[in-house]
Amino acid sequence: MAGEIPDLVALERTGTGKGAARQTRRHGMVPGVVFGGDKDPLAIQIPFNELFKRLKAGRFKSTLWNLKVDGHEDVRVICRDVQRDVVKDLPTHLDLMRLRRTTKIALFIPVEFINEEEAPGVKKGGVVTVVRPEVELVCTAGEIPEKITVDLTGMNINDVATISSVELPAGTKPTIDRDFVIANISAPTGLATDDDEEGEDEVAADEVEVVGQEEEE
Repeated sequence: MAGEIPDLVALERTGTGKGAARQTRRHGMVPGVVFGGDKDPLAIQIPFNELFKRLKAGRFKSTLWNLKVDGHEDVRVICRDVQRDVVKDLPTHLDLMRLRRTTKIALFIPVEFINEEEAPGVKKGGVVTVVRPEVELVCTAGEIPEKITVDLTGMNINDVATISSVELPAGTKPTIDRDFVIANISAPTGLATDDDEEGEDEVAADEVEVVGQEEEE
């Protein structure tokens, strides 16, 4: 399970409706609501600067948060919607959903690469090219893996590591149905350049031949 779920600190908000929401924004806060989990909805507010910083960091809507509100027990939530100003594109409201430990959610899990020194391709000067430093997995809120591990042992130049070659944590599965690439071992730069030049010569020759055929016609 993930070592630490990030905190999202909020304050309880009094008053509902458009008027109360506008007043909240005037005080530098973003209004929101927490729903689900067989409990009554809870009106909250989050400092605008804090929320804006989290949004800019990315993955806000696919991150599991530990919501802390004074006077209430901490609860795990995931963002279901962030409403924005149509002109300024700034957050004006957010919806958070409470999660049970058994709730299935899709989250981005970091990828760890091991045994790079045991890869023949790396020993020959190849470079490990990471295509996906994170993989989106469906998992339960109570059993979120800290990472997935890709073993590079035995990989040669031009070999690829796909999701099907990785042993995923129990109870998880990728959100993408196809067998996608996570990383590969690329040829050394000099070798890749030579190959590219040869490929360009072949393309040029093909183009000349095609043009000649069209002229004959």
